[in-house]
Amino acid sequence: MSVLVTERSRVIVQGVGREGRFHAAQMRKYGTKVVAGVKPGAGGTSIDDLPIYDTVHDAVEATDANASIIFVPAAAAADAILEALDQELELVVAITEWIPVHDMLRVASVLARTSTTLVGPNCPGVISPGKGKVGILPIDSFSSGSVGFVSRSGTLTYEIADLLSREGFGQSTCIGIGGDPIIGLPMPKAVQLLNEDPDTRALVIVGEIGGTDEEDTAAYLRAFGTKPAVAFIAGLSAPPGKRMGHAGAIVTGGQGTAASKVEAFRTAGIPVATRPSEIPQLLREQLS
Repeated sequence: MSVLVTERSRVIVQGVGREGRFHAAQMRKYGTKVVAGVKPGAGGTSIDDLPIYDTVHDAVEATDANASIIFVPAAAAADAILEALDQELELVVAITEWIPVHDMLRVASVLARTSTTLVGPNCPGVISPGKGKVGILPIDSFSSGSVGFVSRSGTLTYEIADLLSREGFGQSTCIGIGGDPIIGLPMPKAVQLLNEDPDTRALVIVGEIGGTDEEDTAAYLRAFGTKPAVAFIAGLSAPPGKRMGHAGAIVTGGQGTAASKVEAFRTAGIPVATRPSEIPQLLREQLS
């Protein structure tokens, strides 16, 4: 069983520009059912043999799509997300970076009243190796297996998935949740999905400084965790007051420090790697 992305996922691409076209082709090559594109004013045409519609409503009505991936530029991305939410799609993945926080506040207020799972923005997306991907994740880094993987960092997602794959730890589903202050699927909820997935045997959690998602995730696993888990926190060596690349990686009011996150996971009985290369061995020890 996979989480969020399955063989029945039918995906539309909102924003069929250079990036959207490239990644639509990559998703199709991997076997994901990409069924349409949305580009206002271009309805009735096709791009790379993909039918194009003016609106998400038209695309869903014509193709029975149940998921969307968004490459719309930041200034219009929130409206694109809201358009997808209006159709009650099962999954929406927003790749777009630099969406203004006040725009995401509008999205969050609507998202709370829908059944849609929004991953992102500013994320690499979701992959269930061997079944499909909705995102920009490089497929060579991933392999099929039973390790569920949640990460706030896109680049570390690729690096650590590659390490796991080389060590024989294939993945059930990998979720890159994004590093912005306001995202659709927070880390605790993403981890819960994998914790409740019967085909996920163990968890790898990659966090970073800023916010309290990692502390909240550790508290959830301490109370409800049923599977071995290993964590890694990016930013352990960051000087006090240092901002990292993600907008959400900001330490404020003494909260969100690497030390507080490490302590939270260790208190929950979850070992924390000091560098990514340690993760496979810690996972092996947890599973032994």
